[in-house]
Amino acid sequence: MHEAMLYEKLANSRVQCDICQWRCRIDRGKFGVCKMYQNRGGLLYNLNYAQSSSVAVDPIEKKPLFHFFPASLVFSLGSWGCNFHCQDCQNWEIACPETSEPWRTSREIKPQEAIRLAQEYNCQGIAWTYNEPTMWFEYTLDSAKLAKKNNLYTVYVTNGHMTPEALDIIGPYLDALRVDVKGFNDAFYRKLAKVSHWRGILEVAKRAKNKWQMHVEVITNIMPTLNDDEKQLWGIANWIRAELGEMTPWHVTRFYPHHYMSDLSPTPVATLEHAALIGKRAGLKFVYIGNLSGHKGENTVCYSCGNLIVERFGYQTKTDGLNGSKCKSCGAELNFRLLVGGGRHD
Repeated sequence: MHEAMLYEKLANSRVQCDICQWRCRIDRGKFGVCKMYQNRGGLLYNLNYAQSSSVAVDPIEKKPLFHFFPASLVFSLGSWGCNFHCQDCQNWEIACPETSEPWRTSREIKPQEAIRLAQEYNCQGIAWTYNEPTMWFEYTLDSAKLAKKNNLYTVYVTNGHMTPEALDIIGPYLDALRVDVKGFNDAFYRKLAKVSHWRGILEVAKRAKNKWQMHVEVITNIMPTLNDDEKQLWGIANWIRAELGEMTPWHVTRFYPHHYMSDLSPTPVATLEHAALIGKRAGLKFVYIGNLSGHKGENTVCYSCGNLIVERFGYQTKTDGLNGSKCKSCGAELNFRLLVGGGRHD
């Protein structure tokens, strides 16, 4: 248990949590939407500090991040809880646990231990992933500060629903934001995640890139009949180009039946290819088809000369066409952040 960093004390021992955009007002003894922050005696506490539900050494491409330290290994940590309740959640056992205190069965990994393990397993960075990382915000902040001191890159795999205040606190210590833009209208976000106010996610992504110079990649899981319509796909693609830039990667990924949406069919390949085409017609240079191993849409192709730059098959990655962050053939800039001589960025 760890006192929260971002909250306001209100009358009658109530508190307002300011870590995510719900800004929950919590009575004494009660919890926020995420169940990981509790009002105890008029103070707000995070209940799962350093409590890990999931630990793995992953290729960075699994996040997915395709233009960030390609082919590197990342030490991946997850905990418990989420401020969304997505009907298709693949990690619902940890995001929305059915037990009241799931962290009591967790493995405690303190920030210093996380750094040591990352180095022991020859990882180039640390990612907070599997569940929403702001659910143990104070832990990720402490760990990110140590990671920077130890020459490790840092990654948030997030739904983007944090507050601008939270982003600005951790911003100096985060290198990459892999953010979900799940759809592009109110009805879809209400149906999928029980979230009404979702446009703040877009502002967080812009702020991460423009204020904190983070590397940002966007992912949209394409769900048949729900967010595969032209209006939403064009909306997302146009927003990325206008606000994040044409060089920002967009991952359109295949939905598979899961959790409360087990009756929905997997996304047709043609739908994914059409979504990718929309992205390219909107002016995006890098649109990737995901959750479909072996599809050519996983590869990076130079927008200028058409040469194959990065070849991917599942999580196997060949970067033969890269020269730094540029095309080896024609010299076009391709917006990659790379390992150079053991350093953090090119």
